[in-house]
Amino acid sequence: MSTALEERNKATYHRFHDAVNSGDLEVIAKAIDEYIHPDGRFHMADGTAVPAVPIQNRIWDVLLRAFPDIHVKVEDLLADGDKIIARQTVTGTNTGEYRGAPPTGKSVTYNEIFIARLADDQIIELWGVVDLYAQLQQLGLIKAP
Repeated sequence: MSTALEERNKATYHRFHDAVNSGDLEVIAKAIDEYIHPDGRFHMADGTAVPAVPIQNRIWDVLLRAFPDIHVKVEDLLADGDKIIARQTVTGTNTGEYRGAPPTGKSVTYNEIFIARLADDQIIELWGVVDLYAQLQQLGLIKAP
């Protein structure tokens, strides 16, 4: 049975993703400021941690320019104490420059998993694994084996 804290954290995460799916960079930036703690850290694959607010603003700026119709669907959202785990499916159509390549016009569908630690209704730490291989393969930017 979920605790009140776990349910509140899941609700916070859903509110953040409602803003992400708005397609409006200004709405997303406001949500980042509201739902990510100013001292929040985004943990990179190499083990380093960077400030979460500026990196999230940069990520969403890049993604919205490349995929204006981007949509993140939360498939599963699990809570354990102060952490949540989200399995998500991302879809979008590449109509803008991405990773130095011109628009392909191709649609993508890829998966990602995020773990977030929350404190006082804000994300304080964030870890993520995004299937960039599938995304880049679908765009034709890398070849299938």
